Amino acid sequence: MSLTIEQFKAMLDLALVNIKAREDEFSKLDAIAGDGDHGTAIVSAMTVICAESKKGEDFPTMLTDMGMEVMTQTSGSTSTLLGALFLGMGEGVTGAELDVAGVKSMFVAGLEGVREQTKAKVGDKTMMDALIPAVDAIVNSSASDIKVILTEGADAAKAGVEATIEMKANFGRARNLGERSIGYPDAGATSWALIFESFAQGYNK
Repeated sequence: MSLTIEQFKAMLDLALVNIKAREDEFSKLDAIAGDGDHGTAIVSAMTVICAESKKGEDFPTMLTDMGMEVMTQTSGSTSTLLGALFLGMGEGVTGAELDVAGVKSMFVAGLEGVREQTKAKVGDKTMMDALIPAVDAIVNSSASDIKVILTEGADAAKAGVEATIEMKANFGRARNLGERSIGYPDAGATSWALIFESFAQGYNK
């Protein structure tokens, strides 16, 4: 049971397809309390990431190049945080094929990379409400099947999104709304959860 670099490229491609399909939804969610551009921003970022992935021949180089490229070609917090995710992931892997332990290490390192860029945590109504539960579920899974651990991560991310509906925003422009930020899911958490869902859907043994 392994994750090859070609499988991961296919997972990224599916994430882009799925994100494009919900671009307007993400921007409408973001417009409630932010700039209303999250859909456009994450589509642009993932487009750069997927294009760069095509050059990859091993995980560390590919992930690092993806992270650097999205940070330099696009701007904004979405690109910075996605870039940090992939740069971190690149530090947690070796080779062109990962076993279950390697997949876990990759996501742990990715989360640490993001944590270097934001102080947000679970409960702050940000993308971290999807990312942290997803990585925790992947790491703590007892399964030896990569499809299973990715699915568990995706389910945890989705639950994290649902939890943001009742949260008050503590970061970004939304924090200025106070109690009025309650009642809708966070745009960033929603899009990041879709990335994990796409990874689980796109992985084929």
